[in-house]
Amino acid sequence: MKLVKGFIEGYKGYAVQYLLIRQEEVSDRLAVMLPGAGYTNQAPLFHYATDIYLQKGYDVLNVNYRYNDEFYDDFTTEELSEAVRFDVAKIIDQVLAEAAYEDFCLIGKSFGTIAMASELQRPLFRDANAIWLTPLIKRPDVFDAMHTFPNRALSFIGDEDPGYIPERWNQLETNPQMTLRLVPGTEHSLEIPGKTLASIDIMKDIMDEIEKF
Repeated sequence: MKLVKGFIEGYKGYAVQYLLIRQEEVSDRLAVMLPGAGYTNQAPLFHYATDIYLQKGYDVLNVNYRYNDEFYDDFTTEELSEAVRFDVAKIIDQVLAEAAYEDFCLIGKSFGTIAMASELQRPLFRDANAIWLTPLIKRPDVFDAMHTFPNRALSFIGDEDPGYIPERWNQLETNPQMTLRLVPGTEHSLEIPGKTLASIDIMKDIMDEIEKF
């Protein structure tokens, strides 16, 4: 694998880093990892998903924003939402300017699903696969993207996640392209607090579904 580290001048001038992991041979497929605000690309869901997509022959783009940094302390929720949309779009533009890809998969978790909902509006991503991990379905932009976009999609959320809204989650079943997985007993990290081995089993099941997706 070839590691390409880079950064862009992000929202309001704050640098945002990324890591592009490239196959030894040129690939025309790209997986984009959009983590949560505090759940990074080094956390289990993204660590293992990165490995899976590398094994599938994809290049993998890890977007490494850090919205917990002091720079963002005074940002409102909407300003943070604008920042993640701006930063992700600029990083993707920079990566796409240097390589030609034809097949895409976007994988977003929590705060990252705000940018994911925006990016899926690009004509380039019209046929992209989408994996929604603990999506922020209370947000109209995220819910509408999941509910209406024609992308082949897979989504996971825990029934103990504060962001789980049964009525909205069930409405997503009307999208025939969406496969929903409600994970019993898990919270926002898709783990069961205090039950390490059970959480590892859940992670294995999630990765098995992602691998088959």
